[in-house]
Amino acid sequence: MKKIMNGADQVENEMILGMAKAYPQYVRKLDGQNVGVRSCKKEGKVALISGGGSGHEPAHGGYVGEGMLDAAVAGAVFTSPSPEPILEGIRAIATDQGVLMIVKNYTGDVMNFEMAGEMAEMEGIAVKQVVVNDDVAVKDSLYTVGRRGVAGTVLVHKIAGAKAETGASLDEVQAAAQKAIDNVRTMGMAITPCTVPAAGKPGFELSDDEMEVGIGIHGEPGTHREALRPADEIVDMLMEKILADLDYTGHEAAVLINGAGATPLMELFIINNHVADILAGKGIPVYKTFVGNYMTSIEMAGFSISLLRLDDELKGLLDAKADTPAFKA
Repeated sequence: MKKIMNGADQVENEMILGMAKAYPQYVRKLDGQNVGVRSCKKEGKVALISGGGSGHEPAHGGYVGEGMLDAAVAGAVFTSPSPEPILEGIRAIATDQGVLMIVKNYTGDVMNFEMAGEMAEMEGIAVKQVVVNDDVAVKDSLYTVGRRGVAGTVLVHKIAGAKAETGASLDEVQAAAQKAIDNVRTMGMAITPCTVPAAGKPGFELSDDEMEVGIGIHGEPGTHREALRPADEIVDMLMEKILADLDYTGHEAAVLINGAGATPLMELFIINNHVADILAGKGIPVYKTFVGNYMTSIEMAGFSISLLRLDDELKGLLDAKADTPAFKA
Protein backbone atom coordinates (compact mmCIF):
# COMPACT_ATOMS: atom_id res chain seq x y z
CA MET A 1 0.00 0.00 0.00
CA LYS A 2 1.26 3.47 -0.92
CA LYS A 3 -0.39 6.31 0.95
CA ILE A 4 0.88 9.80 1.70
CA MET A 5 0.08 9.85 5.40
CA ASN A 6 1.65 9.74 8.84
CA GLY A 7 -0.35 6.82 10.16
CA ALA A 8 -3.69 5.19 9.51
CA ASP A 9 -4.92 6.17 12.96
CA GLN A 10 -4.33 9.88 12.31
CA VAL A 11 -5.82 10.26 8.84
CA GLU A 12 -9.17 11.77 9.81
CA ASN A 13 -7.83 14.09 12.53
CA GLU A 14 -5.00 15.47 10.39
CA MET A 15 -7.25 15.82 7.36
CA ILE A 16 -9.71 18.04 9.24
CA LEU A 17 -6.90 20.03 10.84
CA GLY A 18 -5.40 20.59 7.40
CA MET A 19 -8.74 21.68 5.98
CA ALA A 20 -9.32 24.11 8.84
CA LYS A 21 -5.86 25.60 8.37
CA ALA A 22 -6.41 25.93 4.62
CA TYR A 23 -9.89 27.49 4.92
CA PRO A 24 -10.13 29.18 8.33
CA GLN A 25 -12.66 31.64 6.89
CA TYR A 26 -15.07 28.73 6.38
CA VAL A 27 -14.43 25.93 8.84
CA ARG A 28 -12.90 25.20 12.23
CA LYS A 29 -12.34 21.87 13.96
CA LEU A 30 -14.11 21.12 17.21
CA ASP A 31 -11.69 20.36 20.02
CA GLY A 32 -11.34 16.63 20.56
CA GLN A 33 -13.73 15.67 17.77
CA ASN A 34 -13.41 14.97 14.06
CA VAL A 35 -16.07 17.55 13.33
CA GLY A 36 -15.76 20.64 11.17
CA VAL A 37 -18.14 23.50 11.92
CA ARG A 38 -18.80 26.84 10.28
CA SER A 39 -16.20 29.34 11.47
CA CYS A 40 -18.76 32.06 12.09
CA LYS A 41 -21.93 30.59 13.52
CA LYS A 42 -25.01 32.13 11.94
CA GLU A 43 -28.01 32.59 14.20
CA GLY A 44 -31.58 33.04 13.07
CA LYS A 45 -31.62 30.14 10.64
CA VAL A 46 -31.96 26.37 10.67
CA ALA A 47 -28.53 24.77 11.08
CA LEU A 48 -27.56 21.86 8.83
CA ILE A 49 -25.36 18.92 9.78
CA SER A 50 -24.25 16.00 7.65
CA GLY A 51 -21.37 13.57 7.52
CA GLY A 52 -20.45 9.92 7.49
CA GLY A 53 -17.30 7.94 6.95
CA SER A 54 -14.23 9.76 5.67
CA GLY A 55 -12.78 8.98 2.26
CA HIS A 56 -15.38 10.86 0.21
CA GLU A 57 -13.64 14.21 0.16
CA PRO A 58 -14.55 16.97 -0.47
CA ALA A 59 -17.71 15.51 1.07
CA HIS A 60 -18.64 16.44 3.64
CA GLY A 61 -16.33 18.99 5.23
CA GLY A 62 -15.78 20.79 1.95
CA TYR A 63 -19.43 21.87 1.98
CA VAL A 64 -19.33 23.71 5.29
CA GLY A 65 -19.99 27.40 4.76
CA GLU A 66 -22.56 29.92 3.64
CA GLY A 67 -25.50 28.41 1.81
CA MET A 68 -24.71 24.78 2.62
CA LEU A 69 -23.70 22.94 5.80
CA ASP A 70 -23.04 24.30 9.28
CA ALA A 71 -21.25 21.14 10.41
CA ALA A 72 -19.77 17.97 8.95
CA VAL A 73 -18.92 14.91 11.04
CA ALA A 74 -16.10 12.64 9.84
CA GLY A 75 -16.03 9.02 10.92
CA ALA A 76 -13.12 6.72 10.19
CA VAL A 77 -12.67 5.95 6.49
CA PHE A 78 -15.86 4.35 5.16
CA THR A 79 -17.17 3.99 8.74
CA SER A 80 -20.08 5.85 10.29
CA PRO A 81 -19.22 8.33 13.05
CA SER A 82 -20.50 7.39 16.47
CA PRO A 83 -23.34 9.36 18.12
CA GLU A 84 -20.97 11.36 20.38
CA PRO A 85 -19.27 13.53 17.71
CA ILE A 86 -22.58 13.96 15.91
CA LEU A 87 -24.13 15.24 19.14
CA GLU A 88 -21.18 17.57 19.72
CA GLY A 89 -21.65 18.92 16.22
CA ILE A 90 -25.36 19.50 16.82
CA ARG A 91 -24.62 21.31 20.08
CA ALA A 92 -22.06 23.54 18.40
CA ILE A 93 -24.34 24.73 15.60
CA ALA A 94 -27.82 24.60 17.16
CA THR A 95 -29.91 27.76 16.87
CA ASP A 96 -33.38 28.68 18.04
CA GLN A 97 -34.62 27.56 14.60
CA GLY A 98 -33.40 24.01 15.14
CA VAL A 99 -31.13 21.57 13.31
CA LEU A 100 -31.68 19.46 10.21
CA MET A 101 -29.60 16.31 9.82
CA ILE A 102 -28.91 15.23 6.21
CA VAL A 103 -28.03 11.53 6.35
CA LYS A 104 -26.98 9.16 3.58
CA ASN A 105 -28.90 5.89 3.65
CA TYR A 106 -26.42 3.54 5.26
CA THR A 107 -27.50 1.54 8.29
CA GLY A 108 -24.76 2.83 10.61
CA ASP A 109 -25.20 6.45 9.57
CA VAL A 110 -28.98 6.36 10.00
CA MET A 111 -28.78 4.64 13.40
CA ASN A 112 -26.06 6.89 14.84
CA PHE A 113 -27.49 10.17 13.54
CA GLU A 114 -30.94 9.22 14.87
CA MET A 115 -29.46 8.38 18.27
CA ALA A 116 -27.58 11.69 18.39
CA GLY A 117 -30.70 13.55 17.32
CA GLU A 118 -32.73 11.95 20.08
CA MET A 119 -30.10 12.91 22.67
CA ALA A 120 -30.08 16.49 21.36
CA GLU A 121 -33.87 16.65 21.63
CA MET A 122 -33.60 15.58 25.27
CA GLU A 123 -31.46 18.70 25.75
CA GLY A 124 -34.18 20.89 24.23
CA ILE A 125 -32.75 21.19 20.70
CA ALA A 126 -35.30 20.84 17.88
CA VAL A 127 -33.94 18.25 15.44
CA LYS A 128 -35.33 16.73 12.26
CA GLN A 129 -33.71 14.63 9.57
CA VAL A 130 -33.88 13.54 5.96
CA VAL A 131 -32.33 10.38 4.51
CA VAL A 132 -30.84 10.53 1.02
CA ASN A 133 -31.36 7.43 -1.13
CA ASP A 134 -30.61 8.54 -4.68
CA ASP A 135 -28.78 5.45 -6.00
CA VAL A 136 -30.92 3.62 -8.59
CA ALA A 137 -28.46 0.74 -9.05
CA VAL A 138 -29.33 -1.66 -6.25
CA LYS A 139 -31.69 -2.01 -3.31
CA ASP A 140 -30.77 -3.55 0.06
CA SER A 141 -27.00 -3.57 -0.52
CA LEU A 142 -24.30 -4.69 1.93
CA TYR A 143 -24.80 -1.69 4.23
CA THR A 144 -28.34 -0.50 3.56
CA VAL A 145 -32.00 -1.28 3.83
CA GLY A 146 -33.31 0.33 0.68
CA ARG A 147 -31.30 2.42 -1.75
CA ARG A 148 -27.90 3.89 -0.96
CA GLY A 149 -27.22 7.59 -0.53
CA VAL A 150 -24.52 8.70 -2.96
CA ALA A 151 -23.40 11.80 -4.88
CA GLY A 152 -26.88 13.32 -5.15
CA THR A 153 -26.45 14.13 -1.46
CA VAL A 154 -24.35 17.14 -2.48
CA LEU A 155 -27.32 18.62 -4.36
CA VAL A 156 -29.49 18.03 -1.29
CA HIS A 157 -26.93 19.97 0.78
CA LYS A 158 -27.18 22.82 -1.73
CA ILE A 159 -30.98 22.95 -1.81
CA ALA A 160 -31.46 22.62 1.95
CA GLY A 161 -28.66 25.08 2.69
CA ALA A 162 -30.15 27.71 0.40
CA LYS A 163 -33.57 27.28 1.97
CA ALA A 164 -32.11 27.61 5.47
CA GLU A 165 -30.36 30.87 4.55
CA THR A 166 -33.76 32.42 3.76
CA GLY A 167 -34.78 32.06 7.41
CA ALA A 168 -37.31 29.34 6.63
CA SER A 169 -38.63 27.17 9.47
CA LEU A 170 -37.26 23.73 10.31
CA ASP A 171 -40.30 22.08 8.71
CA GLU A 172 -39.83 24.16 5.55
CA VAL A 173 -36.13 23.35 5.27
CA GLN A 174 -36.85 19.67 5.82
CA ALA A 175 -39.52 19.80 3.10
CA ALA A 176 -37.13 21.45 0.63
CA ALA A 177 -34.46 18.83 1.36
CA GLN A 178 -36.99 16.04 0.92
CA LYS A 179 -38.16 17.56 -2.35
CA ALA A 180 -34.59 17.44 -3.63
CA ILE A 181 -34.27 13.81 -2.50
CA ASP A 182 -37.51 12.88 -4.24
CA ASN A 183 -36.27 14.40 -7.49
CA VAL A 184 -32.63 13.26 -7.69
CA ARG A 185 -31.36 9.97 -9.10
CA THR A 186 -27.77 8.67 -9.37
CA MET A 187 -25.87 5.69 -10.77
CA GLY A 188 -22.15 5.04 -11.01
CA MET A 189 -19.42 2.64 -12.11
CA ALA A 190 -15.75 1.93 -11.42
CA ILE A 191 -12.73 0.59 -13.29
CA THR A 192 -10.27 0.36 -10.37
CA PRO A 193 -10.73 -0.17 -6.61
CA CYS A 194 -9.54 1.94 -3.69
CA THR A 195 -7.57 1.05 -0.57
CA VAL A 196 -8.81 1.95 2.92
CA PRO A 197 -5.70 3.06 4.88
CA ALA A 198 -6.45 0.85 7.87
CA ALA A 199 -6.99 -2.20 5.64
CA GLY A 200 -3.82 -1.84 3.60
CA LYS A 201 -5.15 -3.59 0.51
CA PRO A 202 -7.79 -2.87 -2.16
CA GLY A 203 -11.37 -3.53 -1.17
CA PHE A 204 -12.01 -5.57 -4.32
CA GLU A 205 -10.28 -6.61 -7.52
CA LEU A 206 -10.95 -5.81 -11.16
CA SER A 207 -8.90 -7.04 -14.07
CA ASP A 208 -7.56 -4.49 -16.57
CA ASP A 209 -10.43 -5.13 -18.99
CA GLU A 210 -13.26 -5.17 -16.43
CA MET A 211 -15.62 -2.61 -14.91
CA GLU A 212 -18.13 -2.77 -12.03
CA VAL A 213 -21.50 -1.24 -12.94
CA GLY A 214 -23.67 0.29 -10.22
CA ILE A 215 -20.92 0.25 -7.60
CA GLY A 216 -21.38 1.98 -4.24
CA ILE A 217 -19.20 4.77 -2.86
CA HIS A 218 -17.51 2.33 -0.45
CA GLY A 219 -16.71 -0.19 -3.17
CA GLU A 220 -19.87 -2.22 -2.56
CA PRO A 221 -20.87 -4.49 -5.43
CA GLY A 222 -23.08 -3.06 -8.14
CA THR A 223 -25.51 -4.70 -10.52
CA HIS A 224 -22.88 -6.63 -12.44
CA ARG A 225 -19.31 -6.84 -13.65
CA GLU A 226 -18.50 -6.88 -17.36
CA ALA A 227 -15.88 -6.06 -19.96
CA LEU A 228 -14.91 -2.41 -20.16
CA ARG A 229 -16.84 -0.57 -22.88
CA PRO A 230 -16.37 2.80 -24.65
CA ALA A 231 -17.46 5.84 -22.61
CA ASP A 232 -20.62 6.50 -24.61
CA GLU A 233 -21.85 2.94 -24.12
CA ILE A 234 -21.24 3.15 -20.37
CA VAL A 235 -23.17 6.42 -20.22
CA ASP A 236 -26.01 4.88 -22.24
CA MET A 237 -26.28 2.06 -19.70
CA LEU A 238 -26.34 4.35 -16.65
CA MET A 239 -28.66 6.93 -18.19
CA GLU A 240 -31.14 4.27 -19.27
CA LYS A 241 -31.48 3.12 -15.65
CA ILE A 242 -31.74 6.69 -14.27
CA LEU A 243 -34.31 7.88 -16.82
CA ALA A 244 -36.39 4.73 -16.36
CA ASP A 245 -36.61 5.40 -12.62
CA LEU A 246 -37.95 8.97 -12.75
CA ASP A 247 -39.82 10.78 -15.51
CA TYR A 248 -37.97 13.99 -16.38
CA THR A 249 -40.28 14.85 -19.28
CA GLY A 250 -41.43 18.46 -19.21
CA HIS A 251 -38.81 19.48 -16.66
CA GLU A 252 -35.38 21.03 -16.75
CA ALA A 253 -32.60 19.08 -15.05
CA ALA A 254 -29.41 19.77 -13.16
CA VAL A 255 -26.58 17.38 -14.03
CA LEU A 256 -23.80 16.29 -11.66
CA ILE A 257 -20.94 14.31 -13.21
CA ASN A 258 -19.03 13.12 -10.17
CA GLY A 259 -15.54 11.66 -10.20
CA ALA A 260 -14.74 8.79 -7.83
CA GLY A 261 -11.33 10.23 -6.93
CA ALA A 262 -8.85 9.07 -9.58
CA THR A 263 -10.78 9.85 -12.75
CA PRO A 264 -9.23 12.65 -14.84
CA LEU A 265 -11.36 15.66 -15.69
CA MET A 266 -10.69 14.80 -19.34
CA GLU A 267 -12.73 11.64 -18.91
CA LEU A 268 -15.46 13.33 -16.88
CA PHE A 269 -15.97 15.89 -19.65
CA ILE A 270 -16.16 13.06 -22.22
CA ILE A 271 -18.91 11.55 -20.06
CA ASN A 272 -20.75 14.85 -19.78
CA ASN A 273 -20.57 15.33 -23.54
CA HIS A 274 -22.73 12.25 -24.09
CA VAL A 275 -25.01 12.87 -21.10
CA ALA A 276 -25.86 16.29 -22.55
CA ASP A 277 -26.53 14.78 -25.97
CA ILE A 278 -28.85 12.12 -24.53
CA LEU A 279 -30.85 14.71 -22.60
CA ALA A 280 -31.06 17.00 -25.64
CA GLY A 281 -32.31 14.09 -27.73
CA LYS A 282 -35.07 13.42 -25.20
CA GLY A 283 -36.10 17.07 -25.00
CA ILE A 284 -34.93 17.50 -21.40
CA PRO A 285 -33.23 20.92 -21.08
CA VAL A 286 -30.09 21.06 -18.94
CA TYR A 287 -30.38 24.01 -16.56
CA LYS A 288 -27.02 23.67 -14.83
CA THR A 289 -24.11 21.23 -14.97
CA PHE A 290 -21.47 20.37 -12.36
CA VAL A 291 -18.40 18.33 -13.33
CA GLY A 292 -15.69 17.28 -10.88
CA ASN A 293 -14.92 15.40 -7.68
CA TYR A 294 -17.85 16.02 -5.34
CA MET A 295 -18.21 12.71 -3.47
CA THR A 296 -15.22 10.44 -4.00
CA SER A 297 -14.15 6.97 -2.92
CA ILE A 298 -10.54 7.78 -1.98
CA GLU A 299 -8.56 6.89 -5.14
CA MET A 300 -11.15 4.77 -6.94
CA ALA A 301 -11.31 5.36 -10.70
CA GLY A 302 -14.88 5.71 -11.90
CA PHE A 303 -17.75 8.15 -11.97
CA SER A 304 -21.42 8.64 -11.28
CA ILE A 305 -24.17 10.59 -12.99
CA SER A 306 -26.79 12.44 -10.94
CA LEU A 307 -29.86 14.12 -12.43
CA LEU A 308 -31.99 16.50 -10.38
CA ARG A 309 -35.46 17.17 -11.78
CA LEU A 310 -36.20 20.87 -11.32
CA ASP A 311 -39.15 23.17 -10.78
CA ASP A 312 -39.06 26.91 -10.17
CA GLU A 313 -38.44 26.54 -6.42
CA LEU A 314 -35.55 24.11 -6.85
CA LYS A 315 -34.03 26.26 -9.61
CA GLY A 316 -34.06 29.28 -7.34
CA LEU A 317 -32.47 27.36 -4.48
CA LEU A 318 -29.86 25.84 -6.79
CA ASP A 319 -28.94 29.34 -8.02
CA ALA A 320 -28.77 30.89 -4.53
CA LYS A 321 -25.40 31.92 -3.14
CA ALA A 322 -23.14 29.24 -1.73
CA ASP A 323 -19.62 29.93 -0.52
CA THR A 324 -17.76 26.87 0.78
CA PRO A 325 -14.32 25.40 0.12
CA ALA A 326 -15.61 22.91 -2.47
CA PHE A 327 -18.84 24.42 -3.84
CA LYS A 328 -19.52 27.98 -4.86
CA ALA A 329 -22.54 29.54 -6.52
